[in-house]
Amino acid sequence: MTQESSSSEAGNKRTPTIQRYVGSPKLQEQLYKKTLIVVILSQIFGGAGLAAGLTVGALLAQDMLKTDSYAGIPVALITVGSALGAWFVGRLTQRWGRGPALASGFLAGGVAAIGIIIAAVHQNIYLLFASLLIYGAGTATNMQARYAGTDLAKPSQRAAAVSMAMVSTTFGAVAGPNLVGVMGRVAESIGVPALAGPFILAAGAFILAGLILLLFLRPDPYGIAQAIEEANIRNVVDSSNEAVNRSERNTRGILVGACVMILTQVVMVSIMTMTPVHMKHHGHDLNAVGLVIGIHIGAMYLPSLFTGFLVDKIGRIAMSVTAGIVMLCSGIFAAVAPAESMGLIITALALLGLGWNLGFISGTAMLIDATPASTRAKTQGTVDVLIALAGASGGALSGMVVASTSYGTLSIAGGLLALVLIPVCLSSIKARKAASSHNAAS
Repeated sequence: MTQESSSSEAGNKRTPTIQRYVGSPKLQEQLYKKTLIVVILSQIFGGAGLAAGLTVGALLAQDMLKTDSYAGIPVALITVGSALGAWFVGRLTQRWGRGPALASGFLAGGVAAIGIIIAAVHQNIYLLFASLLIYGAGTATNMQARYAGTDLAKPSQRAAAVSMAMVSTTFGAVAGPNLVGVMGRVAESIGVPALAGPFILAAGAFILAGLILLLFLRPDPYGIAQAIEEANIRNVVDSSNEAVNRSERNTRGILVGACVMILTQVVMVSIMTMTPVHMKHHGHDLNAVGLVIGIHIGAMYLPSLFTGFLVDKIGRIAMSVTAGIVMLCSGIFAAVAPAESMGLIITALALLGLGWNLGFISGTAMLIDATPASTRAKTQGTVDVLIALAGASGGALSGMVVASTSYGTLSIAGGLLALVLIPVCLSSIKARKAASSHNAAS
């Protein structure tokens, strides 16, 4: 039995509820708003869990392994785990809906955070690496949750819906790194290494996020979105040529959206991973590292207050190109900033977060535009797998690049890589014009 048929059967059991929403735009709008509220609440807690691994994961491994060469491995493991988590969450969503799938991912991340704490207490590097891998499921779910708010959004609302989900992550994501010192003291007071302290916060945050989605994301927006699409297909008859053209446009949109998100993820993870290590080598303490990463994560999510509106109004392509330029500037600032200059390091990491935000929301909107509801969850999961694997590669290689060259070289290379967004987007415009000319000639 296929996942699609399983999903349909699950939907048939809830036919009266689904039919009530399919025939009522007013109820759809109400559920859309309710879904956003539930997603926002879960993301507030999920953001705190997300931040812990990014802030001290590399430092914890460095402390246990006594070397910098593998400092990028924790983020790499988290992102590989994120890839596996994205795949499973996408498939579970296709079968069971958003609520159960997202809850499963967050709860797995919470349990893994507890495993990281135990590994730090017993100095067990194997348990640490295994737990970091599973911890990635929580970070993947945090990213996958952005799609839940778009299931019932109109095309002109999609980027804004993604933004609302992402901006709510800011509260937890910014608070998390700035609580590194506090949680470190809490950890030491109960006999746990200070660097494991943020994972105490992460465990509770991920578990709370999962419970919120499991209990309150009902009725499931994805099942209703599928039913609405099926009803629309029955009511509209398209010619075979139109169907082929639509399929071609969808494929191109998926590829471009995926490329935009993958490139921004690689650049962001590479530079961000090695910044705490770079700062520690030059005498900065954990509070300073927490401040820099907190501002960086804030810049990743807080601009979403405006980014979604700009992406919907100005366009996905224009904002993607802007993302590439902003990330180039970030790489230059990071490369030239004196190691003792907190101001310039903060500027570089803030620009890095902003560039990621612009590219990630633009790419997400492209992907949603290009996918029908019937296969959307699977496609979203698959693309997020590629994003996570790309981030894992960047995280793993970043430590080796810095060990063999310098942090400045890594930063410049990342900035130049971000510029690849420009030809990717320009090729999309050219292909779209060619397709329009062909259709007009036909």
